[in-house]
Amino acid sequence: VQLQASGGGLVQAGGSLRLSCVASGRTFTFSHYAMGWFRRAPGKEREFVAAVSYAGITTVYADSVKGRFAISRDNAKNTVSLQMNRVKPEDAAVYYCAARRAGLSPADDYDYWGQGTQVTVSS
Repeated sequence: VQLQASGGGLVQAGGSLRLSCVASGRTFTFSHYAMGWFRRAPGKEREFVAAVSYAGITTVYADSVKGRFAISRDNAKNTVSLQMNRVKPEDAAVYYCAARRAGLSPADDYDYWGQGTQVTVSS
C-alpha cells in the first residue's frame, strides 16, 4: 500500500493551501479505510489534524484547525484532501496522510502512512 501526499509548499499566513493524498495498492480498497491527516512540527510530537469516515459522511477535526481546515475524500479517485484556509504560522509542519481499517480516530494507530508533505508558513 502506498499513500502519496502532495500539495505542500510555502503559504503566507492567512492564505490557503490544499493537500492531496492518493492511495494505491493491489489489495487495497480505499473505501474500506477511514483516512486521516496528521502533522509534525519541528521539535514536537506528531498530532492529529483531521479524519474522514469510509464514505466521507463523518469528519473529525482537532480543535486547533476546526473551522479553518476541511477534509474530504473521493473514493472513485482513491484520494483524500485537506483544504487549509486562514493558515497560521503554527500550522507549519510536515503533514502526513494515513489510512485506518477500523474507522476514523484521532489516535495515531493507523495502519498505513504516507511519506509526508512540508507546509511552510510565512508571517
